[in-house]
Amino acid sequence: MTDKDKFTELCSRDASWRAELRNSKTAKERTAIPRAVMPQLPAAYRVTTLTEEVNQGLSADQAVLEASRCLDCPKPTCMEGCPVGIDIPAFVKNIRRGRPDLAAEVLRMTSALPAVCGRVCPQERQCESRCIYLKMKKEPVAIGYLERFAADSERALRKQGLRAAPTPPPSNGIRVAVAGSGPAGLSFAGEMAGRGYSVDVFEALHEIGGVLKYGIPEFRLPNEIVDAELDNLRALGVTFHPDTIIGKSLSYDDLADKGFKGLFVASGAGLPRFMGVPGENLSGIMSSNEYLTRINLMGAGRPGYATPVARGRRVAVIGGGNTAMDSVRTALRMGAERAMIVYRRGESEMPARIEEIHHAKEEGVEFMTLSNPVEYLGDEKGRVRAMRLQRMELGEPDASGRRSPVAIPGAVDEIEVDEVIVSVGVSPNPLIPNAIDGLEVSSRGTIAVNEMLQSSIPTIFAGGDIVRGGATVILAMGDGRKAAAMMDKYLSEEG
Repeated sequence: MTDKDKFTELCSRDASWRAELRNSKTAKERTAIPRAVMPQLPAAYRVTTLTEEVNQGLSADQAVLEASRCLDCPKPTCMEGCPVGIDIPAFVKNIRRGRPDLAAEVLRMTSALPAVCGRVCPQERQCESRCIYLKMKKEPVAIGYLERFAADSERALRKQGLRAAPTPPPSNGIRVAVAGSGPAGLSFAGEMAGRGYSVDVFEALHEIGGVLKYGIPEFRLPNEIVDAELDNLRALGVTFHPDTIIGKSLSYDDLADKGFKGLFVASGAGLPRFMGVPGENLSGIMSSNEYLTRINLMGAGRPGYATPVARGRRVAVIGGGNTAMDSVRTALRMGAERAMIVYRRGESEMPARIEEIHHAKEEGVEFMTLSNPVEYLGDEKGRVRAMRLQRMELGEPDASGRRSPVAIPGAVDEIEVDEVIVSVGVSPNPLIPNAIDGLEVSSRGTIAVNEMLQSSIPTIFAGGDIVRGGATVILAMGDGRKAAAMMDKYLSEEG
């Protein structure tokens, strides 16, 4: 079967099997089916384990029923919300016909990490936010749940030896390098390997996976899921090099000397930001990056690991994003008796996923919204003992469109804490921008790129947080995919 015939069989809306599915139910019957509910571990149990995943995945019956809700729109608006351009109706309909393995094939046409995206991407703000069901005042098709189901089904078949690993295409003899093994770097690597390039990924840390390993807890994204996706890339011929820092271990000139024709920089934004609040240098106050890395990547708190980490009893996490939710939920699992989210805006303004906020509340996290720390107080040993919170109210919208928090005069509360985790954003890693002469950098420290994601040095492309300054997994993956297409075009024209 040619690639064209395979595409027609899997993705064409005119395929006979797909037309039969469309005619199997009326639109009224489909829209009457309630959205699937994801099975999950009970809150009282899940706060006792760092490694067991909260969401348990749909059953095959649930997935097929949920897939049958899809109306197979002639002009699927859901696809407009996907940064990597997944053919969403095609993969969903392959699940509907009982072939999740083929659904996974559709996913892998554009996504290197479907099992990851199905778990951590904010579908409610992307693909699902464009679902036609919302115009009917109904819940959208659970695209994220179905993506996870397809990828997990494929992985299970491979474990049983019923489905072969991907095979690399014929080599074009061109080597390219990637700095960083997070979602942008992995997406780029998969795309380039699929085009016949020899791809080497260089990771500064001892584990491959970047933020997927050090930033996201296993109760949200198990390491075995990331490792399975990495194995797929290895099968395509991608080579990984841990403990290698581009700009230190290897220079850009070293890469050129080794025969690499292009470099994709995906080194992320791992430099934590702090607020400059008085007392912020007290013992017991740290960034979410440090806290999560010590626990997720270095095993702090687990038997057999000697990595030190604070175990606060009264823990405050400052911020309202997904990393803040990951931190506060981890603190509970590390034994906190009281775990608090402190956020200067209201809950509806929080950038965290709705699901993560819901899970945090189920687990007992306290939400101190419209509050902002203005001072930390220490004890005689220099350890944080309390925080002073300024109560806020929402004023006029700022440049981002969100209403700006304004201090209420005289409204300051003092709250006892013995650990504070600051999660108010990150800055780009400056190592590579500082190490390569002639590489243009913005005032924010990000690598400056054109619309092709090409830097001031033509053979260097960049994407993800090192360009955006901070973004979601799927946006970083979209950058990796686009950069691969653009580098391929450039190298083909130059060659």
